[in-house]
Amino acid sequence: MNTRLYRLLKQLLSRPTAPFREQQVMNCAQSVLHRARIPHFSDPAGNLVIGCATPAAYRALLRKPSSEPVRLFIAHMDHPGFHGVRWLTSRRLLVKWHGGSPVKHLRGSRVWLANDHGILGPGRIGRVTLLPSHHAINTAEILLEQPLSAAQAATSLYGGFRFRAPVWRAGKRIYAQVADDLIGVFAVLATALALYSGKQRMQPPFLGLLTRGEEVGFVGAIAHFELDWRERARRPVVAISLETSRTLPNALIGKGPVVRLGDRRTVFDPGYLHILSEVAAQELPGRHQRRVMDGGTCEATAAIAWGLPAIGISVPLGNYHNQGFEGGQDCAGKDGPAPEFVHLDDIDGLLKLCRGLMQPGLPWAQPWKEQRRRLLLNLRRYVSLLKTGSLL
Repeated sequence: MNTRLYRLLKQLLSRPTAPFREQQVMNCAQSVLHRARIPHFSDPAGNLVIGCATPAAYRALLRKPSSEPVRLFIAHMDHPGFHGVRWLTSRRLLVKWHGGSPVKHLRGSRVWLANDHGILGPGRIGRVTLLPSHHAINTAEILLEQPLSAAQAATSLYGGFRFRAPVWRAGKRIYAQVADDLIGVFAVLATALALYSGKQRMQPPFLGLLTRGEEVGFVGAIAHFELDWRERARRPVVAISLETSRTLPNALIGKGPVVRLGDRRTVFDPGYLHILSEVAAQELPGRHQRRVMDGGTCEATAAIAWGLPAIGISVPLGNYHNQGFEGGQDCAGKDGPAPEFVHLDDIDGLLKLCRGLMQPGLPWAQPWKEQRRRLLLNLRRYVSLLKTGSLL
């Protein structure tokens, strides 16, 4: 990863975000795209569409006759966090949590507080109520370390867990308050930068979709699919989910990105998965992983539910949703608050796979053609035995 991309990675991982409070991440992405003169626009749900300047250009891209699919890379801009509900006193804020969370060692845990303009100050968690399922926080009281410098409406505030810094590095590990799914956002932006970096500015068969509200049920992605951009489309579209996913056996940190065969809800498109697997074998021989990532569900499932074929790539994630599964630096204890962490080599591998999927000449229309050729060669080797050993 070059210096410019590493700087962008750190910049993104430093941005505050929560479900439906993705403005700081959006601002960062838009700034990068504007400087690089990469077309983009916001859809009616507030998702960021990359690769087209207007909705009309989006539809025109999909209506251009071609057997080569448009690659729609999807990542979400949010991460579990809380929204302010009401002030209890000048330094006590009642909040509602949205998304997953740790469930132990919560009282006294450090948090950050922000509004759409950025970080406002630190606080700590006081009294906590868990959801009836006990798998995440429901509501909590936030105790500010000092009063805010200016009055703020409670509902304008949001936040999440705070650690020694928004992002820091230890060897090849990157620790962050938020990695899921800002790593995916980074990969979409890096892919767009690579495609639009040359002098030739022809529109590639690429779209990026940076979504909102994924952590509470793929809300942004579903709102986007509901707009029916593919009406009268004359070329296929393949959705490619880029995620930062909980570690599992055969999905280990530092062993390479994961060719995601499916998630907790469904398995992905077999033909397009075959192409991704071949790209991984070419670009990352012996340095990628394969498995069904059933530790959670991703936006590929939402795409499939709306009729899009989908595949996925994951970067293994330590301390998923800030839960201290793997422990490490700044971890409050098992199942307590902890920074998420990823490995730089896995991120580099993710970028290679994204670029590999954009190379021309991939057999999208006939993904099994080469595999069939190999199997037919094997048939010819044994056809005489089929005849001599016939049961007819």
